[in-house]
Amino acid sequence: MKGRTFVRHLKEGAKNIGRNGWMTFASVSAVTIMLFVVGAFLLLIMNMNAFADSLEDDVELRVFIELTADEEQQDELETEIAGLSQVDTVEFVPREEGLENLIVSFGDQGQVLEALREENPLNDVFVVQAEDPQQTQVLADEIQTLENVDDVEYGADIVDQLFSVTNILRYAGIAVIAGLMFTAMFLIANTIKITIIARKREIQIMKLVGATNGFIRWPFFVEGLLLGLLGAVIPVSALSYGYVRLVDLVEGTPELGFLTMLPANPLTLQMAALLLGIGAFIGIWGSMMSVRKFLKV
Repeated sequence: MKGRTFVRHLKEGAKNIGRNGWMTFASVSAVTIMLFVVGAFLLLIMNMNAFADSLEDDVELRVFIELTADEEQQDELETEIAGLSQVDTVEFVPREEGLENLIVSFGDQGQVLEALREENPLNDVFVVQAEDPQQTQVLADEIQTLENVDDVEYGADIVDQLFSVTNILRYAGIAVIAGLMFTAMFLIANTIKITIIARKREIQIMKLVGATNGFIRWPFFVEGLLLGLLGAVIPVSALSYGYVRLVDLVEGTPELGFLTMLPANPLTLQMAALLLGIGAFIGIWGSMMSVRKFLKV
């Protein structure tokens, strides 16, 4: 394609945006509304997944060392645990520190445990975290078979329920986003198709006077691209601004300290790139699918 012809297509596509006022408004509005909904759910689900990941990262194994194990045996055990493929970190907690933590956890009532300092009944402990929290049970079973291990605890029942909930959140999020994107593509493509159908006579006349399919398609290709991008600009701007304000509100309100949100940057940039890409794709696809029908003259 010659450069001059390409510039002509760009100009014609841009002019068509202004010529078809109400139809352009309808298409851009459809893109805007649907992408706003998709973007809002995307931000919500990404934060839900991040929250689920943070919960999983808090899962840890407590490996109780045999009371009869000496320091050399403890070192050997630590080396064996650290060498396991699924292990991320290993931290040694001596029995004295464990007793101190226990006393503190009871608050004022912890004074009754002070007598245990003379003859500490607790085990030394290794606190272990898995590289993949979902493999915690597998790792616990593997550590349990090592020498000088008295017991391995990780709150199996609670952790299994936690993983079930976080997996449901992830799969539900993927399903919702996929459903919204499919709905958005269907509605927006059909709205754009209506704008093309309203101009079928124009396309048919161009075809009858000898215009090639490519010559006819390109202005509509440009028009669809611009419609998609214009429709994405508003939700991208609104959602980015709203999310930044929400993060500032959460961080500045002590009562909401239990909420953890992903930083606005790069999350809003990722969301913007995705919505602009979806808008451009839907605009081009809707235009191309609609024009193709009227090229068969």
